[in-house]
Amino acid sequence: MQSPLLQSLFDEEEPQPMSVSELNSKVKGELERRFRDVWVEGEIHNFSSPYSGHWYFTLHDSTSLIRAACYRGSNYRIRFQPFDGLQVRVRGSLTIYEPKGDYQLMVESLEPVGEGARRVAYEQIKAKLAAEGLFDAKLKRPLPPFPRRVGVVTSQTGAALYDIINVLSRRARSVSVILIPARVQGESAAFEISRAVQLANEYNDRSDFAARIDTLIVGRGGGSNEDLWAFNEEPVARAIRASAIPVISAVGHQVDYTIADLAADVRAATPSAAAELVAQREEDICASLERRTDDLVRIMSLQLLEKRSQLQQLEISTVVLDRLRKAGSRLEAINTQLSPLRLASKVGDGKARLGILSQRADSAVVTAVDGKLKSLKIAAAKLDALSPLAVLGRGFAIAENEKGEILRDAAQVEVDDLVKVKLAEGSLTTKVVSKD
Repeated sequence: MQSPLLQSLFDEEEPQPMSVSELNSKVKGELERRFRDVWVEGEIHNFSSPYSGHWYFTLHDSTSLIRAACYRGSNYRIRFQPFDGLQVRVRGSLTIYEPKGDYQLMVESLEPVGEGARRVAYEQIKAKLAAEGLFDAKLKRPLPPFPRRVGVVTSQTGAALYDIINVLSRRARSVSVILIPARVQGESAAFEISRAVQLANEYNDRSDFAARIDTLIVGRGGGSNEDLWAFNEEPVARAIRASAIPVISAVGHQVDYTIADLAADVRAATPSAAAELVAQREEDICASLERRTDDLVRIMSLQLLEKRSQLQQLEISTVVLDRLRKAGSRLEAINTQLSPLRLASKVGDGKARLGILSQRADSAVVTAVDGKLKSLKIAAAKLDALSPLAVLGRGFAIAENEKGEILRDAAQVEVDDLVKVKLAEGSLTTKVVSKD
């Protein structure tokens, strides 16, 4: 009889081996199940960003390393560009690249250690745009001296709009406000702000001069760095710099300084300060007019006092009194020489000569008018003979091409061209079917 132990050895089935693909697949499943959400801290090495838009790099510490990948669908949310040597904290999941059996970390989020991601992104965007000359002082334009319409790009429900309207209503009532509403925080805020700046410029292109926006205020009230981040986005800076309307950037509080502030023509610490800049122009002009008016009143008062003093001195001057006495003596002598009879005789002679001259003048005027009327009739007859309308009245017509040029040669048009024919009464639009 065989031993049960020996029998069991013969009864066991030989284990079936797995393929490499099956093993990798099972390991992948187990890794992804057990390491679905992990945080890893390390230093970036061998960072690359190929044409596909994905990021690939190695994350390592002093003794170990792991390959990492951040696909385009995830890295668009990361606000900065990673680089070699940057210490980061990564959140992701472990997986295996089955064809090679390599395991790697699939990155979902990434932030620098010891410094916020937004600060790194801010410095990178600032350096990039500065290198392009976007912040060049030579590009800054002065604000118009007396703006009539001010465009405001901000949230229609935010405090910034009410602050601006409040200041302008008190200090510059002649200035009207045009709101171009946009979100000022969140994922789509940067797009809406840049689009609002473009819309303001498109509005100016379509409007008459009197209806155009003279100055554009772009901003919002205070908030956290995350709340203000939309004003650090590259599209907003480019839209501000490309604006044909001078832009005042008014973002946050006094201590906040954004990329939009660097790109704008003028930076205001707050939205209220931006409105003060606009109102200040009108106040300066009014104050200047008041000062000039006071100066004129003061100068005129001084001159009047001086003239009155001079007049008083003349009244008491002996020289003046002596001259007045001599003038009186000469006046009496003249009155003696001017006899009433002599004056009457001279007046009669003058009237006779005046009557003769008047008759001659009337006769000359009639003769001149008759001559001019004859000349005018002759000129009118010549003009009527040369008038195109008179020619049209005799059955002729004037042909013009589509550009309004008068046709004198068949070579000026082609078959199927439209030709406008002007008649004595009305006009026709014809089509060329053939030409000789």
